[in-house]
Formats: sequence, C-alpha cells, structure tokens
Amino acid sequence: MSYQVFARKYRPRTFKDVLGQDHVVRTLCNAIEQKRLAHAYLFVGPRGTGKTSTARIFAKALNCTGGPSIDFDPDEDVCREIAEGRSLDVLEIDGASNRGIDNIRDLRDNVQFAPTRGQYRIIYIDEVHMLTKESFNALLKTLEEPPPHVMFIFATTEPHKILPTILSRCQRFDLRPIPADIIAHHLVNIAANEGVSLSEAAAFAIARVADGGMRDAQSMLDQLVSFCGNNISEQNVNDIFGVTSRDTVARALAYMLDRQLPSLLHLVHELAEAGRDMGQLLSELMGAVRELLVSKVAPDEAGNSLPADWRETLNTLLSRTPTDKIIRLMEVLSTAEEHMRWSTNKRLHLEMGLIQAVHSLAEANVSDIIRALAGAPLPETPIATEPLPVVPMPGVPAAAPVAPAQPPISEPAPIMAQEAVSLEPIDDQPPLFGDMPAPDMPPQPDTPAERNLSPEDWESIMESVRAKAPLKAAMIGNTLFVSDDDGIVIIGIHPEDINTRDALLSETIMDLVREAAQALCSRRITLRVVADASVPPPVVEEMPPPPPMPTPAPKPAKKAPAPAPAEEKQAAPTSLRPSEEEFYNDPLIELALKEFHATLIKN
Repeated sequence: MSYQVFARKYRPRTFKDVLGQDHVVRTLCNAIEQKRLAHAYLFVGPRGTGKTSTARIFAKALNCTGGPSIDFDPDEDVCREIAEGRSLDVLEIDGASNRGIDNIRDLRDNVQFAPTRGQYRIIYIDEVHMLTKESFNALLKTLEEPPPHVMFIFATTEPHKILPTILSRCQRFDLRPIPADIIAHHLVNIAANEGVSLSEAAAFAIARVADGGMRDAQSMLDQLVSFCGNNISEQNVNDIFGVTSRDTVARALAYMLDRQLPSLLHLVHELAEAGRDMGQLLSELMGAVRELLVSKVAPDEAGNSLPADWRETLNTLLSRTPTDKIIRLMEVLSTAEEHMRWSTNKRLHLEMGLIQAVHSLAEANVSDIIRALAGAPLPETPIATEPLPVVPMPGVPAAAPVAPAQPPISEPAPIMAQEAVSLEPIDDQPPLFGDMPAPDMPPQPDTPAERNLSPEDWESIMESVRAKAPLKAAMIGNTLFVSDDDGIVIIGIHPEDINTRDALLSETIMDLVREAAQALCSRRITLRVVADASVPPPVVEEMPPPPPMPTPAPKPAKKAPAPAPAEEKQAAPTSLRPSEEEFYNDPLIELALKEFHATLIKN
C-alpha cells in the first residue's frame, strides 16, 4: 500500500475521534438518538478544524446498517465507502469547482432518486460560499422543501458570503479552533504510534504554529519526520518553521520589562539574522504579555506557556510593573502589529514598536502622580543604554568621565481641589451668566468676625473697587445685592447688561471684590451673577449729531503753463516769439503733420 500522510491516516472515523468540538458532537448525537434530524446542516469554522470529517462521520451514522445510530462500525462496507468517497448515496461536491447554475440544476434533478443502500441521499457541498448568487437561488426551493430522503450538509470558512435565505434554512454549527494542548497531546500519540520520539516542548511549538488547525499540525509533523528522522526536538521546529523558542520569548520579555533596550534590540538582530519571522516574533511577544497581564489581574486564569525557569524572574519584574503600564505595553505592540501587516520592512516596524514600548514603561502618567501623592514611590524611569566611547583629540589628554549631577527631586505640589458650583437658578431667578469661585485665603489678623454681607456692604465693596480700579470699574453699571448664603454672594444685573457681567467676572475686579469682602466679613466668598429684569437697564448715551460738513472753497482757475526757460533761464522777449501764422506755416510742422497723418486744430 502506498504511503499515506498523517492528515489522512489519522482522520477521525467516529464521533469519539473528533477532538475539540464537543458541542457539535453532542448536538449531533442527541439529534440522532431523539430522531430530530433536520434536512440541512451548515458547518462553519477555520481550516483544519474537522468540518469535512464531521460531515462524513454524520453521514456514516445516518446510512449505517440499522441506522441512524451513533454506535456504528466504521469498518463495515457502507462506512468505508463513505469514508473513501465511493458511496452512491453520499455525493460530495466542491463548491469552488461546481459553482455554476448548470451544476446546481443537475444536482436538483439527481436528488429526486431514492438512495441505493442507506436511508438518506446526502448532498455534501464543501466551500459552499463559492457558489454564485444564481446557483443559490436555483438551490433555494429544493433546500426549502427537499424530498424526505434527501439531506444537505454544507461547509464553509466564510459564512458571511452565503445568502441569508440559505442560512435561515440550515442548522448552523460553529467549529472552534482546537486548543493547543489538545493538538500537542494528539501529536505525541501519533508520534508514539509511528515510532517517533517527539518532545513535549516540540509538540507545543507545533501546536502554536498550527493556530488551532489539527490538519496543519499533522502536516507539520509529517514534514519534521522527513527532515529529522525519529528524534524531533523543539530546536528542529524552530529551525524549520521559523518559530521563536519560549526561552527566547521569555528573555525578550524580561529585557522589555527591565527596560534594557540595547539588549532587546541586539536579540532582535540575532533572530533576524537567523531567519526568524518578525511577525511571528511579535505575535509570540504579545501572547507572553497577555499571559503576564492575565496572571497579574486573575492568577487562576493564567496559562503555562512560559518556561518554568523564567517564571521567577518574570514574576519579580511583574511585581514592580503596574497593571496600567502592561496595558499600555499591549496597546503599543498592537499598533506595531497593524503597521507590520501591510509593510514590506517588518523588522523596522518591529524595532520601532519595541523602542516605543520600552519608553512607554518609563513614562510617568496620571496614575504615577497619584501614587506619588499618596506616598508610594514612582516606578523606575531610566532606560538602560550603552555608554558611548570617549575619543580623545590628538595631543589632548582625555578627561576623566564626570558623572552627571543629579538635580534635586522636589516634592510635587499638592493639587488644589476646586469647589463645585451649581448652575441651577436660585429663588426662581433666570439662568446664570456665570460663576467665579474664590480660592482659599488665609484669615487676616485683627479682622471682624465672620458674617454674611449686606446691601450696604456691597455698596462699600463697589466704592472700594471704583477707587482702586477706576478704569475697570467704569464698565460696571447697575447691580443689585440679592443674598449672601454662607459665602455664596448673589448679585443681580439686567439681562442685557453684558458689560457689567464681563466686568464683574474679570480677574482684576474679582480679586478686588474678594479683598474688600475679606476685610468686611473675614471670609472668602464665591460671586454668582444672575439675570434680574428688575434691575434698571444700562443707559445708552445718545451720540451728538455730527457737525455739518464745511462748504468747499472754489477751486482757483488754472494758470497757463509757463514757457520753457531759455538757456540763460530768462523769458524770451515778445518780439522774438513766433506768431501764430508763422507756427502753423513752419516747414517742420508741416513735415510732421504729413509724416504722422495728423491735423492741427486751432483754438
């Protein structure tokens, strides 16, 4: 018999052989036992998760001898024909190759025939999302009301491409990616049956690369046996498939948490020179950071993918790294992954992302300031960098390196909490123009006892303000003292008096008002300005009419232009000037008129 690859040789034959899909197996078995069989099923899931294998096992259970039954013999003739694709009652169709409407019409005609041996005529269409819209519409009526002996089973990796009218007529089963530990244990069993020594670390490395697909993992194991022979180690998996070992990932994570940026970049350089996939490296780092984050917030839910000899070191680094820093670290790495996905220079984006990630751990954020105010020490912020060599100038002795002076660390100033001011109208007053809370002021010595202000006090305050800031106070019009409720002084102004509102709420006037109020009542006040229509409106002074425009004086008559001065700068005598007839009869003038086709007009 010719050689069979592991993916075909170890394909599940019964429901008990299906791994990682317990929810699907249990539902199908209950449906068979309770005789609640639908006429159409849809299996959805990533590649290599068992869609076709589950469909064939389901077909065996339906058409086996004495079926439908979940306890069938996979070695009987009917089941072997179904497994090998030779059964006349189970028709397997590739949706990618038979996607036209003519193929669906032929299928619709063939389903009318009764089964030859079993109880059902089963139509299995793989990659059903590849059918055209016209093919789906041609199949729709038959799928809605098929003959009693016909059953449809569809499989797809992209269910969003299937028409909703098809989806609504099927029972949908979502097959999940198979967990890595289940894949690893299954690979160890396959290797034992084949006489191959496969280490547990190598099996987990294969499972991580397979990413939930059992068929991919079996194909990788088949390739490793061809390359390594009967002894497969984790290093062999790393060399063939470009996987980063768990020790290397843990070392890179330790460099990152310890802010040793030069060592981290040197490790990336070594991995890149060794031909490791940069995208795979970043994915491994993100998985490790995710495991650290989960172990910090929920220790019982953490996995065990990191090696045991690195856990103590990582736990020490983790204990002095706040949770918000790890979350920020994951955000930076996720951004780098997005940039790497569409870039040809993946190493550049990986290095930039790692540099930004290390610097994000050294940044002080609001949480650090709050912890510092509460008395907790700030996290360590320096980033380890390589010192630059000192190159002496020729003929000049090199000076000894001087340690940089550390500036004194001053304690952070306390944050002043501002008083919250309500913006609701008081005593049925119109809506507020604005509030201006006053800061705390130390009590002045030899001041009167604390009391509320009165209207007379407000007039005194206004007089004091006008005396100290006459220019600013000139904008203040009519004001009305409303009340003083334990330091909240309400002043009413006319709704249209915008100038008074702006002047009262200006910083200069408020300082003077608080100072004057402090001298009168020995307490700080919060000034609240409200609109009050009873206050007299602002007086608008009428502008005087503009003075009449002066009548312009008559323009003097234009004087005749003075004749051109002679060389002696004296006017020529009247007797020497040419007469009007001599000017018009001058030969030069006549020549110019003839040359330019002009005519002289006498005034």
